[in-house]
This record gives sequence, C-alpha cells and structure tokens, in this order.
Amino acid sequence: MNAVVVPKINSNDARYLLVEWVAADGATVRPGDVLALIETSKTVEELAAECGGVLRHRVAAGAECLPGETIADLGNPADPATPASGGAPAGEDPPGDGVVITAPARRLMDELGIGEDAVRALGRKIIRRDDVTALAQPARARPAGAQPAPVEPAPVEPAPVGSAPSDPDAEEIILPVSQRRVADVVARAHREVPAAYTVVKVDVEDALRLGRELTPALRTLIGLPELLVKAVAGLAGRFELLFATPVGPGRVRRSSTAHVGVTMDVGKGLFVPVVHDATGRTLREISRTLMAYRMAALRGGLREEELSGGNITLTLHNESTVTLAVPIVFPGQLCALSLAAPQQELVPAEGPAGFAVRHTVHLGLAYDHRYVNGHDAIVFLDALRAALEAPAGLAADPT
Repeated sequence: MNAVVVPKINSNDARYLLVEWVAADGATVRPGDVLALIETSKTVEELAAECGGVLRHRVAAGAECLPGETIADLGNPADPATPASGGAPAGEDPPGDGVVITAPARRLMDELGIGEDAVRALGRKIIRRDDVTALAQPARARPAGAQPAPVEPAPVEPAPVGSAPSDPDAEEIILPVSQRRVADVVARAHREVPAAYTVVKVDVEDALRLGRELTPALRTLIGLPELLVKAVAGLAGRFELLFATPVGPGRVRRSSTAHVGVTMDVGKGLFVPVVHDATGRTLREISRTLMAYRMAALRGGLREEELSGGNITLTLHNESTVTLAVPIVFPGQLCALSLAAPQQELVPAEGPAGFAVRHTVHLGLAYDHRYVNGHDAIVFLDALRAALEAPAGLAADPT
C-alpha cells in the first residue's frame, strides 16, 4: 500500500482545497495519471500518481487538506481491502445516464436549491461546482432550460440602519473560486501592508514608436508592458530595497535580480505570472515569456512555479479610459507598479502650429512605507520615466 501525499505546492499557504477527484475511488491508475485537482491561493494543480495501483480515497472532494497529509492510498489490485475498480468517485453520483455530479457540485446544488434536471440540461458528462455556480448567475446568463428549482426563502433579519433595502426576489451572485482567492489576498494585503502611493507622468511617444519598429524586427510583440518590464529589471541592482523581501520588522532579504510579476486578466480571473530573472533577459525573451503566459492564462494552464517567486509586481490597466490606478502591494513584496493607458496630450513644440500631440501615461508606485520612503519611490519612478522617454537602451542585450 502506497500513500498519496499532498506536496508542498505554495509556500504561502498552510492548507489547500481538494477540488475534485479525477480518478475514481477504486480505479486502477498508472504512474503519472492525474489523481486529483488541488487548489492553492494562486492556481489549481494536478496531483499525479507516483506509482500504479488501485486508488482508495481517504479525503472527500471539497475538503481542505494540508501539505504532507495522506489523502488516498494506492494498493495492489489483489488486496482484499482495496475496492474493486470501476466505481464512481467517492461522494459522486454513479454513472446511471452517464452524467456524474461531483460532491462539491452536489453540496452547492443543495445549498442553492438547484435541481438535477437543471444541471443535467447543461449536456455535460461531469457536472462540477463551477457549472452549478454558472447556473446561480442571473437568468439571462443561464442556458435555455437551465432554471434553478424554487428556493425556500430564509428568514430575513432587519437591515442595519443606512443599508440598502433588501429585495426578496433578487438572486445572489456567487463569486467564482478565483475571485474569492483574489479577495483573500487583497484583504490580507490591506491588513498587513501600510502602503503609500506616488505617481509620475511619462511621455511615451518614443517608446510607442520603438515598440512599433521592434515588433516586426524581433518577430514578437513589443509594447509598453514589455518595455517597462525591461526597464524595471535593469534597476534591480541600483534599487535593491525595492526588490527585497521583508523577513521581519526592520529586516529584508536582498535579491540579486528582478522577478517581475505582471497582472493578466483574460476573462477567467486575475493571474500574476512572474518573469523570473528578468534582469538577465533580453527584451525579446521578456516579450516571448509574457506572450506564452497570456496564452497559458487563456487555456487555464499556468503552473504554480510560473505564478510564484515575484519580488515586484506590475499591474496593467489597458482600458483606454483608465488614467490612474492604485495597485495592491502583495504580502511578501515591498512595492507594486501600476501602468495606466496612454492618453493623447497637447504639448508646446517648435513649428508653425506651436504644439504637438504626444502620448503620456501615469506610472504609479505603491510601496510598504515601513521599509520604503517617499524619496526612494520618487527616484525609482524618475529612473523608469527616463528609461521610457529615451527607450533605445532597452533594446540592448543585458550586460
């Protein structure tokens, strides 16, 4: 009998969530087969079998689990203590008509009063918690015929003075797991990090022009995010404190290079993959790494190691109407940059017209004021502004 043990996936988490058993209880698996999906505060990881055997679940899907905890066993098929293969996963409906409703999905259905007919109408072979969550959205977002069953109204307590009036007919919107994880991180950041914020205006006309020239030359997308990551990475040696990791009151751990996290929201939740050792990378390498991350985010295939290890974060706000944004400083880091969308601006210029149209952006820095002072933040932002306003040096290979 071999134990299936939860590995240490994310050093920032003390516990994880066993989202789903991929392999059924009693199923015969081979080495490398995916057994379960484990959710951390950043992503969902696949737990694979290290050896073959018959799987016996110890922990139900939807339960929390700890690093190092045994959640299942892999036994010899001839072991009488091992269930016969071919059964449905523990806590899940037997196949019947071929539709399997996972245990987390079943619990949420019971909680929301959503009937089986509604979820089976989705036409999926496996009904997961996220599928039930989608059914709980407003009616206009539901597939035809997938209406939840009537819900017994719960007793309504008097609303506090000054609160919005309650609507007994209004449906609750249950946030997806990814957004609830974001909420946990944001709440922790607000509790633990006393952040200050400074912003500068940057003329990016030349940077945008350089990006348009380099994109076909390097055969990869070069825009302001790629140029800014390169500029940030080049300042790691000069501004060691801003790339350090806090280890206690008045103490930080120095980093020899920049590991730059970049926010990505592709409609499937917010992800912050990290360009590791950005200081030692060329602009082309940075661009191709970011493009690979965007494609992985679209497919939902970002790995834990790609989301960990950042020592500074760049938050992107690409919508054309966004002129200013204040980022969150993640626990374990000392600062976070925010890049707003370029805006057209009239500036004085020589010539008959007496003015020219230039593109500018607001570049902001939120920083943990316990470790970083305003003067350091301003000097750092000015260095980034200078790099973007004279961007030719960003195309050179790192030295």
